[in-house]
Order: sequence, then structure tokens, then C-alpha cells
Amino acid sequence: MRGRAFLLAVALALPLGTEAAAEAPPAAAIRLNQLGFLPDGPKRALHPDPATTPLGWQLIDAAGAVRARGETRVLGSDAASGEHLHLIDFSGFTNAGVGYRLVLGETRSRPIRIAADVYARLPFDALAYFYHNRASVPIEARYAGGARWARPAAHAPDRASCFAGRGQDGQQWPGCSYTLDVSRGWYDAGDHGKYVVNGGIAVWTLMNAWERSRSAFPDGSATIPEAGNGVSDLLDEVRFEMDFMLAMQVPEGPQAGMAHHKVADERWTPVPTPPHRDRERRFLYPPTTAATLNLAATAAQCARLWRGIDAAFSARCLAAARRAYDAAKRHPALYAGNFDGSGSYGDRDVSDEFYWAAAELFATTGDAAYAADLRASPHFRGPAGEPGWPNTATLGTITLALANPPGLSRAERALQVARLVAAADASLAERDREGYRIPYAAPCGARERGTHCYPWGSNSSLLNRAILLALAGDFTRDPRYRAGVIDAMDYLLGRNPLDVSYISGYGARPMAHPHHRFWAHGSDASLPPPPPGALSGGPNSTSRRSDEIGRALGECAPMTCWRDDIRAYSLNEVAVNWNAPLVWVAAWLAEPR
Repeated sequence: MRGRAFLLAVALALPLGTEAAAEAPPAAAIRLNQLGFLPDGPKRALHPDPATTPLGWQLIDAAGAVRARGETRVLGSDAASGEHLHLIDFSGFTNAGVGYRLVLGETRSRPIRIAADVYARLPFDALAYFYHNRASVPIEARYAGGARWARPAAHAPDRASCFAGRGQDGQQWPGCSYTLDVSRGWYDAGDHGKYVVNGGIAVWTLMNAWERSRSAFPDGSATIPEAGNGVSDLLDEVRFEMDFMLAMQVPEGPQAGMAHHKVADERWTPVPTPPHRDRERRFLYPPTTAATLNLAATAAQCARLWRGIDAAFSARCLAAARRAYDAAKRHPALYAGNFDGSGSYGDRDVSDEFYWAAAELFATTGDAAYAADLRASPHFRGPAGEPGWPNTATLGTITLALANPPGLSRAERALQVARLVAAADASLAERDREGYRIPYAAPCGARERGTHCYPWGSNSSLLNRAILLALAGDFTRDPRYRAGVIDAMDYLLGRNPLDVSYISGYGARPMAHPHHRFWAHGSDASLPPPPPGALSGGPNSTSRRSDEIGRALGECAPMTCWRDDIRAYSLNEVAVNWNAPLVWVAAWLAEPR
């Protein structure tokens, strides 16, 4: 997830792989979306079979009557999955219903549901992930979905002083003279760290989902303590993290206005360790330019969205954004160090963060100085691409295209839209070359072997591409882009070579044992499994050997380098920046068409 390797104290008696194997039903030979299909959307399934000629298939209903028939398309050998594949496309069948099955000879699929409300619940469960991972407040059964997920407040208050000493990279850090109360916010992933970098792209994604539609998650639609306050529940959840991020700003001294990179434990806690049992010392870790620009960008976005909701909070966000941007310009090359007990989120190219922050501030204020900075950036006219925490330029491009600030010319806005559509087209082209028909070819770097390399958090890469596809669909009204979004979700919900749903609580074979210190039922029966709606990071063929489960896989086809095991932090961690695009995409698919 964070491009890191760390030493993890885990003491589990289970042999490798038995956590998942004890509960999951057998894998099916026909791989498809285990949740279901939209009546007017594409309906595709994959079947591994060595046959080199098409196979006949039938779609039968619950009574056994044949409702559609056809032949498979032979796709052949697929490098990503290591399989010889046949494609079954029954998109022409649009009748809603339950209990349908695909039949190929003696092989039958699981029951298939076709319904307009297939995705109605998923956006809310995906959003609930963030309530479950709140810091500094009790997680209450009435909001969490039951007593099993309730827990006392942890890190309440979350007060920390600055780390002083030598980091793992040998660099000496001087510390500071102040202590900050950085309570609230979300635990980033399977640990108890809270990060401005990574929190930044997560809150941006959630705010963007609201800014795009202005109707996502109306007040009272989610089960959170703030429901009923007259504000979108999505924005209520975002504000919980923004309060933390604003508190991370350096208050005084030569680095005033910068943002501390993270607050985190001095050492890694064992798995499991519920957050309220965390006894490690916590520190503010040194400010970085990347964290400061994440704050500048998201606080400017916050100011724009809350302008008509809470004027005082909007003004506070804007003041913090301006201050952070100015501080980053004074300190343009402060980079993250390496420390035990937390992820690094290291990034030594912050040109994209400068562009993103300038775009958000320009969209909010219209100030000519921010316009000059963003127009001077190579990211203003260069190609757009899949966003991620180390690559945030496309977030600025999306904001310019959607917010369309008055100081942006018609031609400049059209350019931003065209860049996003071109990125979506590139993803569709990759989908058409991939055996499992996902808009993601997972290219390898210069140091990697093979043609497909799935990185840490590959599922979030796919979802961030799905956001670009969805936006292209909004801009053009071309149904090809919606089909691409559905292809991405089909993969996450079971149309993959492992026949697994990477979303907890969804599908016949859902992820059940994430790398998480509280959702750890497989290692401690007194602790809960994950609630519905948590997304696994997914296959990792590039850095999986950093943990014992990844190493134990041996050689694996890239798409199969995954296991549902709490110890598999490089394969099966969860994180705020992975669930945020799941919220965005699920909400987009759930919209009536």
C-alpha cells in the first residue's frame, strides 16, 4: 500500500492460508460478478478452458427454462491470470430477476441476480468504513452495525510532540518545542497511524463525489452520529478527517504553515491490537512539502464546498490552504524520512502536488497568482493519467473540468475535459487487450520482469481508473465508458481468476481476513471480522515478498498473487485511499439512469 517494508510482530498459530480456506466455498468455474448485474449494463463472465474452439452456453432461469443462448469467444492464453480463457457475453438479456444461471455443458454458474438496485447498498457500506476507523471517539454499536464492531475511544485525546532522533534512513531529526492535539481523523490502514499524505487523496475523492453530483449521501442517509444536522452525511464524514488535517499544521517557527507528514506510533504494534489497547508512544513526524500541499489542496476544496454550508469552517479551511501553499513555496523540497512504526508515503517529485494545490486554490478563489502557477506547470497541458497518492496532478485536472472556475477560458476547460477523456480511452484500450476485460493492463517497470505487474493496492488503481471512465461518461454521454466502469466493478466482485470478491460482505466468496489490528476475528475470536464494504488492496506481484504470506506464494500469475490472510499486509491490507474510490464508483453506479 505505501511502498514500504516493515517488520511486523505477528504471532498466529494458523498454518498459511487456513484462515480463508476454513470458511470460503469452493471456487466456481464460471467467474462473474457475484453481486449481480444491472438490466441495462454489460453482462460478461469468464470461463477458463483449454478448448480452442467456441463453447455453447445457455442462460437458464430459476425454473430451468432457457432464456438466452450463444457461443463463447475464445480469448486464448492470458498472461495476467495464467489461464486460457473463454468470454461469455449475455449483455443482450435485460430482464430483471433472480436465480438465473449460466450453463456450459455440465458446468453451472452460481445463481445470478439482475436488478436495477444491485449497487444500492454498497455506497453506504463503503462509506461506513470511515466511521469504523475514526480515532478519538467511541465507535458505537448503533452506528457501527452491531455490538461486535463497537469499541471504546482510542487516542483520546491524540496529543503528540515531535519526533527527535535518528530515523531508519540515518537522518537526524531535531524535534520541536510544541505539542499538538491532533485528535479525530481516520486510522489510515491496518495500523494506527494517521497520515496527511494519503488522507489527502481520500478526503479529496469523497469531496469530489459530492461536488460532482451535489446529491450524494443526503443528510440522514448514512448511519453516523452527525446524521440529522442538515448537512450531507458524506461531508460530515469528510469533516472528521479535515479537522485532523487542519490540526497538523505547524503553528510557529521557521516552518510555520507547513504540515506534519503524520502522527503515528513509535513502533509497530502486534496484530491484533485494537486501537484502544495501543500503548506505544505517538509522535508528530517532520513536516514535508508533499503533506503541506495535500493540506493546501484539500483545505481549498473544503473552503469551496462548505462556503454555503458553514461560512466559518469554510473561512478556516481557506486560511489554512493559503498558509500551507505559501509555506510549501518557501520549503519546496522537504521530503519524508523513514521511521519504524509507520508508513513513509515518501515522494520526491512534488510538481504534481504543486499543480493540484494551485488548481484547487484557483477554483476556490479565482486569484490570478494561483492561475499563473497552474498554467506554468507542465501538468496543465500534459497527459492525464490514473491518480494515486504519489500522482495527484489528475485531481487538479478533474477539479478544473468540473468546477469550471470563471478565470478558466472555454478552450482551457475543454482541454482539461479532453485530457480526462483521453485517459479514459487509454484504459478502455487496455481493457480490450486483457483476458479478464478490466481497464487496467498493470504495466511493468524497467526493473520488473514480465508483461503484467500488479502493484501494492492494485484494486485502488483500478478504481481510480474507473473514476476517470465515469467522468468521461458524464462529459460525453457515451455508454462505452459506463461499460468500462462496470467491468472494473465486475472484477472486484468476483470476475477474476481467484473467483473472490475483494469487498467484505459482498458476494459468495468475500474477503474476510484483512490485515487490520481490530478486524481480526481469525486470530482472536473476541474481535470482529470486517464489516461489509471494506476493500482489499488486492493482487500484488511486485512487492509481495515483503511479508511471509506473499513469499509463501512462490511463483504466481500476477492476478493470482493474493491471499485472504490477516498476515498478508502487502496483499490484503485495507486503507482510506482504497475505500474512498470505492465509495465514489459505487455511488456513481447506483445513480438512476
